[in-house]
Amino acid sequence: MEDLLEQKRYFLKDYIRLETDFSNTDQNRGIAPPPVEKPLAAGSKKIMLPTLQELTNISQCSLISAITNRKSHRKYKPEPIDKQELAFLLWSTQGVRKNLKNVVLRTVPSAGNRHSFETYLYINNVKDLEEGIYRYLPVEHALAFEFTETSLREKISIAAMGQFFVGTAPVVFIWTTIPYRMEWRYSIAAHKVIAIDAGHVCQNLYLACEAIGAGTCAIAAYNQEMMDKFIRVDGKDEFVIYLASVGKV
Repeated sequence: MEDLLEQKRYFLKDYIRLETDFSNTDQNRGIAPPPVEKPLAAGSKKIMLPTLQELTNISQCSLISAITNRKSHRKYKPEPIDKQELAFLLWSTQGVRKNLKNVVLRTVPSAGNRHSFETYLYINNVKDLEEGIYRYLPVEHALAFEFTETSLREKISIAAMGQFFVGTAPVVFIWTTIPYRMEWRYSIAAHKVIAIDAGHVCQNLYLACEAIGAGTCAIAAYNQEMMDKFIRVDGKDEFVIYLASVGKV
């Protein structure tokens, strides 16, 4: 057990920086970077979201107030989230501030500006959107409708290891990572910073929820294979890394 604990602690340290031959990364070998956004599947339905300038019902919540009141919420009111509020939360967590083609500047920091995440949503109670699985398209600030099927509420709760409050939330953010986006630059040193980046994203969600009278709960305990299957990703080149439920409180 002590040896295993030491191995896990080693991951948290930065010795990997000294052990990696950065001259041999795909970036330094001249290989083109992977896309900054997962391509939209042919025939997929795209739903444009309100822009930042169109968000008229978002309160001017002070940063001090947001930080002071931030906490995890597992119980939510039955009222829905509306599309303006959802658009604001998505922009706050993965929104694009400036598009430089092969690089996009976003509202959250990321190691080397690589941004390895995709944002999937289980939408359960959002105005004007049917229940189903969606994916955020940050460059277009739009939603891609992925699919719907029966018993989604029950399936996500079971995949979250019986945390049944997840299935009661109006919307659940499900972040996947596409590791190669980070590996392209950092090779075997990529994985610690992917984990660090996940924290940046979710903290922004906590703070943004304060501006819409909502609460969120970060979720790191889930069945990996079941959650990957739930949103239909392959579990190898893309897999779930973090979740958060959101609802009015």
